[in-house]
Amino acid sequence: MSEVHLASAVADLDKIVEALLHFAEGNRKFALTGDLGAGKTAFVKAFCRRQNVQENVSSPTFALVNEYVFLDEIGREQSIHHLDLYRLKSLEEALDIGIENYLDDQSYCFIEWPDVISDLMPNETVFIKIEVLPDGTRQFLFEKR
Repeated sequence: MSEVHLASAVADLDKIVEALLHFAEGNRKFALTGDLGAGKTAFVKAFCRRQNVQENVSSPTFALVNEYVFLDEIGREQSIHHLDLYRLKSLEEALDIGIENYLDDQSYCFIEWPDVISDLMPNETVFIKIEVLPDGTRQFLFEKR
């Protein structure tokens, strides 16, 4: 099953985040793929904005993992984990940072460059592919495998 959306502005990202939540049907693990500069971190920022995260949302390229906190609809503190695995060379390196903890908990988890951990991805993972089209718009493809 897949779903495609196009974005050309930040306001479009907000609509795509809503579409993702509907498509995900409660699943909270997301694998983000796309070329450098395609908009993976911008998409996570839009998701965090939708959840009313108060912290500055930035790329975890050097930290590998950023954690953001928000309050759910009944005031409970929830987490969003944002991982960037671009610099990891092996599954062992991912295991060293505790990747299983992020995949097994109930928090939202967005993983950029997930190929290195493809064998560990939960069945309920939603794959988000972002492509930059020739006119500069972004195409988002949501897929469950």
